[in-house]
Formats: sequence, C-alpha cells, structure tokens
Amino acid sequence: MVAFCSPEFSYSNMGWLLQELQPAQSLNIIHKENNYATNLEYSLPQYHQFSSLKQQHVEIETPPSPPKLMVKKLNHNASERDRRKKVNSLISSLRSLLPGEDQTKKMSIPVTISRVLKYIPELQKQVEELTKKKEDLLSRISRQEYAVNKESQRKTIPNYNSCFVVSTSRLNDNELVVHISSYEAYKIPLSEILMCLENNGLFLLNSSSSKTFGGRLFYDLHFQVEKTQSLECDVVIEKLMAIYEKQRCNYFSVGR
Repeated sequence: MVAFCSPEFSYSNMGWLLQELQPAQSLNIIHKENNYATNLEYSLPQYHQFSSLKQQHVEIETPPSPPKLMVKKLNHNASERDRRKKVNSLISSLRSLLPGEDQTKKMSIPVTISRVLKYIPELQKQVEELTKKKEDLLSRISRQEYAVNKESQRKTIPNYNSCFVVSTSRLNDNELVVHISSYEAYKIPLSEILMCLENNGLFLLNSSSSKTFGGRLFYDLHFQVEKTQSLECDVVIEKLMAIYEKQRCNYFSVGR
C-alpha cells in the first residue's frame, strides 16, 4: 500500500504484483490506482493555470514590439497629415490673392481653385487694359510736350542781336507763363504789356522781374485765360512782338 502512494511508483511493476495478490486485493489496488490517477489529473490543470497566469503577467509587463503593418500605417498617417498641411497652406495663399469679397466667404478647396482659375483671366484682362491706358497716356504726354516745346520756341527780331526775346510755357488748358527778355534800352513798359494781354482775354495771376549786370531785363508773367477765350501761344507772342516793333520804331525816330 505504501508503494502505491509513492511518487516513484512505476506502472511497469504492476505485472508481478497483481500475480501475487488475490483477486479481491487486485481489484482494490486497481480502484485505488484509478483514484490516484484521477487526483493527479485534477491537480494538473491548476499547475497549467498558474503557468498561464504567470505568462500573461509577463506579457503585460513587457509588451511585444508593434508589427510592421502597424508601423507602416502610422508612417502613412503622418505623411498624410503633412500633405494636408501643405495643401491647406497653398490653398490659403491662393485665397489671399482673390478679391476681398471672396476672401470672406468659406469656400471648399475645389471651389477655391475654380474661383482662382476664373479670376486669373480677369486679372490678365485688367492688366492689358491698364497697359493700353498707360501707352495712350504716354503718347498723349509726348504730343503735349512736343506742342509745348514748339510753342515755347523763342521768336526774335532778326538783325537786332536778340534785343527782345519772347517765349511762352503752357501749364494747362487755361494757364500759361510768358517769359520776356530785353535790354533796358529797348524795354517795353510793363503796364503796356499787361494792357495788351488783358485786352486779349488774359488775366494776370503772378509776376516777377529781374535784372542782370549786363543791363538785361527779365519778366515772368503768369496768366489765366477766360473760359470763353481760346489759348493760343502764337497769338500772344505776335501781340508782344508787335508792341516791340512799335517801341523800336519810336526809339529810332526819336534818335534821328
């Protein structure tokens, strides 16, 4: 009986033991053997359960490294976030180029791109119109400068060594400046000049005069023309030259 309870019991010794024992004792031994095996079977799950719990505890403390598929997915998500940030930044830059009324609207990315594509031809058309206006203005200014330079050409009486010189500078459609230069011996009274020009529809706005050491006088007369009168610089010069001719004739007649 002691031998059956020993953990070193071996089933190989069962043959000769059963032969020596009586049948009743053999049945008793087999029954107890079955009980021992049953108890042994019930005790084994407890050991396996403990081992499983221990292994589970170890797995919680040291989690395994993520699989390659998970790493690939995380990298893909990060790349997608960066791509969306770049796209949003570009869309914001495009939206800032639109007119103010469009910038205040909440537009999706496709709508924004469509509006920008529609707005680009509009800008190109505006640029072409502005370029044409600029060329027209430059051409007009060039013609005006040419006319002013032509009108400002000095007219002198020949064979008198430029004793009396008259020139004009047109400021706008109704203003001009008359420049007069003469020697003191051939000067025309300023009152006579003003009377002549005012009789032709010019009103004096400002005047200045100077004299050089060589005895030459300079007058700068700023006039404004009436709205009903046309401003002809050539006519002004001819009127003043006529006064000078009269003054010159009187000078020579007195000298004789």
